[in-house]
Parts: sequence; C-alpha cells; structure tokens
Amino acid sequence: MKLCGFEIGLDQPFFLIAGPCVIESMQLQLDTAGTLKEITSELGIPFIFKSSFDKANRTSVSGFRGPGLEEGLKVLSEVKRQLGLPVLTDVHEYTPMNEVAAVVDVLQTPAFLCRQTDFIQNVARAGKPVNIKKGQFLSPWEMKHVADKALATGNRDIMVCERGASFGYNNLVSDMRSLSVMRDTGCPVVFDATHSVQLPGGAGGKSGGQREFVPVLSRAAMAVGISGIFMETHPRPEEALSDGPNAWPLPKMRALLETLMELDRVTKKNGFLWSRREPPSRGPLLLAARRAGAGLGIRTIRRH
Repeated sequence: MKLCGFEIGLDQPFFLIAGPCVIESMQLQLDTAGTLKEITSELGIPFIFKSSFDKANRTSVSGFRGPGLEEGLKVLSEVKRQLGLPVLTDVHEYTPMNEVAAVVDVLQTPAFLCRQTDFIQNVARAGKPVNIKKGQFLSPWEMKHVADKALATGNRDIMVCERGASFGYNNLVSDMRSLSVMRDTGCPVVFDATHSVQLPGGAGGKSGGQREFVPVLSRAAMAVGISGIFMETHPRPEEALSDGPNAWPLPKMRALLETLMELDRVTKKNGFLWSRREPPSRGPLLLAARRAGAGLGIRTIRRH
C-alpha cells in the first residue's frame, strides 16, 4: 500500500505517526512537528504528523477538547505548508468529512466508534487513507468485519490499529498476538504505543497513564512485526492538555526510534515469516486448551 508518497507493509521499514494528542496552539504544533521532522529525516523514517482539533470523547465535561474544526484545520494546514509534512487527524460522527479531507492526508476513526457501520463507511468514502482504531472492547479477529465495512466502499487504503484491550476497570493490556491476528484483515497493521498504556478514566475526571511502558510495548510490537507505529508525544507531557500521562516525551523520541529501527530490521531482514491464523470458532480459551492438551496427549471433551 502506498501512503503519503511512501510504501508501507511488512516488506518495508516501519513508518511513524506522531504528534500531540490535541492541538493546543499554533506554535506548539509547529515546534513539535519541526522537531519530529528533523529526527525522522535524519533517521530515514517515513513520518506523518498527527493532532486532533476536537477530542469528543474526553472523560469529563470539563476536559479540554481542542480548538474546534475551523481553527484546528487552520493549524494543520500551516503544518503542511510550512514543514511539508503529511498530517492525520481524528474525525467523529458529525464531522464534515469532505471539509476535513480537503486539508488532511489521513483520516483516523476513534476506537469507541469502530462498530458504527455508517460512520466507518462515511469516513472511507471521503477518499483518503483511513487509520481505524480497534475498540478496547473488541477482539482482534472482529476487526476483519470492521475493515470489510470500510473496504466495501471501494477505498483500498485502509489501516487497522491496535490500542490495547480493556482489562478490568480503568486498565488496558496489549496482547501482542492481536498484531498477527489483525493481518487477516488484509490491511497494514499499526500499533498505538501510547494509548495502549492509558488508564481510561483512572485519574478521577480524566485518564491516567503509565508512559514508562511505552518503550516496553513498542519494542514488543516491533519484534512481532508491524507496518507502522503511532505515538503521541509532547515536549512537556506533564503540561499537556490531553493524555499527558501516556504521552512519550519529545526529548526522548530519537533514542526510542533508534532502538525500534534496529528491532524492525532484525524482524524483517530475512523475509517476514508468519502463518495465517483462523479466528477460534469456540472461544480462544477453549482453542488454547485443545492445543495444549494435544501437545500433552490429553483429549478435551467436545459438547454437542
């Protein structure tokens, strides 16, 4: 698949989607995008800048949502004009898709909306590449149905993105097997390394996060093999107006990317080896038990 002028896939080096969670100011966006452009240009990493004009799914009514559509698109347009970078932003159910698609290069759908058929297809019909976030409530094999909805519009430039699975209250875990399973969508797989360490609603009226695990999970994802990685970043995460606790500090971005490049090369250097997985027809735990039992010479009982 060709994305913003570069090829992506398991036979290509990974690409990066990165930027602040939400647009805070023109200057912050330009400064952050400029730093990321410098880093990725020197490292040779294909890069798409991301930021949101409206965070419609904040935990609290008092949470900062962003500057809104008009001002947000103006900022993203300036990032493109001044820095020559492709840009990505989130859209929501009532977003005027054509207006946003006229400015940005990639559209992204929020995880909470991944089951909304009309929404997914409206975004895909805008004619831009789409990054579809997997809902925290969804199994990885269910993403094939989500991707099929988007692909049915005729848009072939669809990516699927893993961002963790709900594990009890206010917690997410990342099952690295999902990155392999989601390849069965036929779409490039992206790993969201920062929302995967989020603690949704875990800080009272806002979400918490464990950014110390961003390098842990991003390294693991590279070892599995992915097409791209998504990371929200901020020059001063403790001052960020949205998702600061799980944002990776901009001053530490280069060092992390250098490590990820090495792992990506090792994973892909001899050709990417993987076998197609079929979704378990009777549940993942039963399937795992049968496989384990077969290995030990134990039979599992089938109920009819």
